[in-house]
Formats: sequence, structure tokens, C-alpha cells
Amino acid sequence: MAEGVGAEPVRAVDVFAEVRPRLFGIAYRMLGSAADAEDLLQEVWLRWQSRDRSEVRNPAAYLATTTTRLAINAGRTARARHEVYVGPWLPEPVDTSADPQLGAERDAALEVAVLLLLEKLTPTQRAAYVLREAFDYSYREIAEIVQVTEAAARQLVSRARRHLADERRAPVGGAEQRRLLAAFVAAAREGDLAALEELLAADVVSYADGGGVVRASRIPVCGAGRVARYVRAFAGRFWAGAEVSWATVNGGGAAVLRRDGVAFAVLTVAASEEGVDRIFWMMNPGKLAAVG
Repeated sequence: MAEGVGAEPVRAVDVFAEVRPRLFGIAYRMLGSAADAEDLLQEVWLRWQSRDRSEVRNPAAYLATTTTRLAINAGRTARARHEVYVGPWLPEPVDTSADPQLGAERDAALEVAVLLLLEKLTPTQRAAYVLREAFDYSYREIAEIVQVTEAAARQLVSRARRHLADERRAPVGGAEQRRLLAAFVAAAREGDLAALEELLAADVVSYADGGGVVRASRIPVCGAGRVARYVRAFAGRFWAGAEVSWATVNGGGAAVLRRDGVAFAVLTVAASEEGVDRIFWMMNPGKLAAVG
């Protein structure tokens, strides 16, 4: 009997550890924050520990459902925080080449540009989209998790897809995105106005997330000419002493900028056939731990 009592906690830990990467992947995509996702998984673990696990026929499904429902609730709170955030809010970057915890069967709903667009969805729409596009859950499973009918689950995913299609051009491939990023970094460091304007789409938008902690534009900068002039204006002080290394962040190419070995910014771009159409300067020190 003593062996049985001792074995049960080990089994609980093993079951949780096996599915944890997927749980983290769901929570991160729902919240856009690795730190918040970790906190949420702590709550999931506490619930799993206290649960009568003999009643759980499918532990993986139970844990994914618990994670998603908690993330829906947390997403409502996060949205309220983002509305009073100082300047543009950007998701916390995660080095996906070094962090297997995202557990993505697919890269969907992981890119910075997509996470930013998902902020405009309701938490339930976002959950349905993430479960379908990133983890290939069936509509029946999604319906059970978010507590709607199967028809409603299909509608949630369809509306989310339409929103992203309406708001985003078809992205270029990974190699081209990295090429454009490298060219943008080179032009930005030099303050080369002509080169910048050549790289940028006419309706490009630049977002800088300093969180009110470091100096950054508190409104998005729009239009190729304005963005190029904006980048050139701060080139001298921003790039002084900067060391650039390349990383895979949120599934795409990114430049990690450091001074004296300390990361002060993560820069990435989204691009289409029109050129670079979104630029993301992630500079809030509280969000750089995962890539620092």
C-alpha cells in the first residue's frame, strides 16, 4: 500500500510533464507572454494535484481544457491591462530555436504580427483559433473546451481566419523575411534614407514597445517616408555600441541587440510582396529575459 501511495504523485508529475509543452504553447499564444503563461501553468498544476485523478479518463484532454479555460479568463484581464499600457503593446518575444516549451505542432498563431492581430479577437475566438490552427483540434473538441456548440466553434474559427486575412497580406517565406530583416538592420544602422524607403511597403507601420520604462515612440509610426525618417533620426544614438546577433524569435528571423552583453532590444519585421510592412521594436526590459 505504501508503494501505491508513493507511486501516484510520480505518475501525476509524469503525466503533467509529458503534456506541458503543449499546455505552454496554448497559454503563450493566448496571452502573448511567456511569464504569464508560466504563471498560468502553475495554477493548472495545482488543480491537477488536487484533482481526483481516478475520475479523469483522458488526462491530456483535461489539462488542455483547464489551461484553455484559465487562459480565456486571464485573456480578459490581460486585455484590460493592455488598454492602459504605455505606448504600443507587443508580445513577449520567445527564442523558438532554443525553447522547445512552445510545443508547436505548427507555427501558426506564433508570429509577432499574428499575436498582435489576435489581440483584437475575443478571448474565446482566440482560443478556438489557436486550438484549431496551431494544434489541429477537431471542432468537436474545441466546442467541448470552450463550451459552445460545434457549429459555434466552426463560426469562431472562421471569423478569426477572416479577421487575420482582412488585416494581413500574405507573408513572404522565412528566407526572404530574414533577408529583408538583415537589409533593414544594415540600412537602419547607417541611417540610409534611400535604402530604407526602398525596403518599406508604402503603408508600413512601426511599433515600439518600451512599456514606459525606456524611451520609445508611444504611438505607431505609419507610412514609408515617415518611418524611414523616424529610423534615420535616432540611428546615431540607438545603434551606438550595439552588437547584433541573429535569432529565431516566435518562429521568424529576429535581430537581438546588445550593449556590453546585455540585450536592450529585439527587432523583427513582417513582410509581404510589397516589402517590409510591419516593424516591431521590443524594448521593454521586462520582456527580454527569454532572449537575453
